Amino acid sequence: MQSDTTANPADARRSALMAAAQAGDRAAYATLLQECVPYIRSVASRRLPPDRIDDAVQETLLTIHRARQTYDPGRSFTAWLHTIADRRAIDVLRRVAREASRELHAPIHYEQHADDSADPIHAEDREDAKFQVRHAVAALPAGQREAVQHLVLQEQSLTQAAKATGRSEGALKVNLHRAIKALRLRLERNP
Repeated sequence: MQSDTTANPADARRSALMAAAQAGDRAAYATLLQECVPYIRSVASRRLPPDRIDDAVQETLLTIHRARQTYDPGRSFTAWLHTIADRRAIDVLRRVAREASRELHAPIHYEQHADDSADPIHAEDREDAKFQVRHAVAALPAGQREAVQHLVLQEQSLTQAAKATGRSEGALKVNLHRAIKALRLRLERNP
């Protein structure tokens, strides 16, 4: 009986690469997966919009990896790959449809709600809370206060804060940790 892979040299090559991959040849497996990507993209592009093709490619590559031992080297690799790629593209298409049915895009909907922070009744409470936090931060030791100022209030990265303060990232982390602990204790005592 003649093998299904002899009709197409590219298919025979991929079949041989997969057989080698099944035997543990990592280089053959890497080569095979790289060669499969354009074909998978082609299959996925028939069913999916361009922005979802990469999703199908990734899903197909994962499925190939999980099911690689089920491939029969005596059969067409391209047919096996096509079936997997087409099914993963359909899966992505279904997921996109499910997401679209659940999502609501109504920007004007958000504009109809009042801004809770503009509530004049609670403005005094907010100002009091801000004062308490400012006062608590001002009472911290200099190193802790500096860490809070740069890392929290100015939202700098550790690297940026270390350059600005001339202190190590580790020292800033420790000071921030201690400052947060001290602030938490102080604010819990004075609600």
